[in-house]
Amino acid sequence: MWLRPSSAGRRLVAATLVAAVAAGAGTLAAQGFRRGQRFGEMIRTPAPDSFDGGFNFCRVMFSSSRSGDGGRWSVDYPRAEINLSIRLSELTKTKVGMDATGEPKHVVVRLTDPELFQCPFVMMTEVGSAYFGPEEVAKLREYLLRGGFLWADDFWGSYAWDYWASEIAKVLPPPDYTIVDLPKDHPLFRAQFEISRVAQIPSINHWMESGGGTSERYEDSAEPHARGILDKHGRLMVLMTHNTDFGDSWEREADDPDYFYAFSLDGYAFGINVPIYAMTH
Repeated sequence: MWLRPSSAGRRLVAATLVAAVAAGAGTLAAQGFRRGQRFGEMIRTPAPDSFDGGFNFCRVMFSSSRSGDGGRWSVDYPRAEINLSIRLSELTKTKVGMDATGEPKHVVVRLTDPELFQCPFVMMTEVGSAYFGPEEVAKLREYLLRGGFLWADDFWGSYAWDYWASEIAKVLPPPDYTIVDLPKDHPLFRAQFEISRVAQIPSINHWMESGGGTSERYEDSAEPHARGILDKHGRLMVLMTHNTDFGDSWEREADDPDYFYAFSLDGYAFGINVPIYAMTH
């Protein structure tokens, strides 16, 4: 495991993470995984009371291209955002927006929605198939340059990487904006937990079907990466976790105890660091 506390306080937080997530997983199993299991519900778009000053997990709805390599924008929805938001509220002092039923106020936004600018943090999954039209390019560029933060997760192999790199280049074109590998001493890796490496987290389906394998494109996705695009002041605007699937580690925390202990603890450590960094830089 790669939680390495640097102080007594971080040791306490790490112990709390293990206890809280383990207890939550057991509770979810007893309830039949009730938390967030609403695959047939309507997409939760922003409402007038969605943004109340608390944290909102904002997921981006995007069009998929047949020439890419990835699934739909809705992979992991909505359990990933619900579970991560709850863990963020349990393990940090972050105020998370909750509705009357106690469910986090997660929302789905399009890049052309004005509510995008209410989100200090947005996430996209399966970006190996994402397509940005001209209006989406303009709005996403404006959002990022005005202080927004995008996390792109769950895309595997060289083809998906090349495709995504060409799409994000439409938004933040080189040479003014270049993709870099995040150094080990980047502040994101110590925002809450000390993280010494990027874990390779497979989807639970791949892990089960492959007998415990972690690389979804085999030799072509053997090494996980945390890469980013910085603004002119050195602030990380876009985080790209390639050859790994953090979203599944939250969504499927209660589905299998072995998967939980192998991947969800690491997934939550990284997942909690990211919004904390995004909201403080």
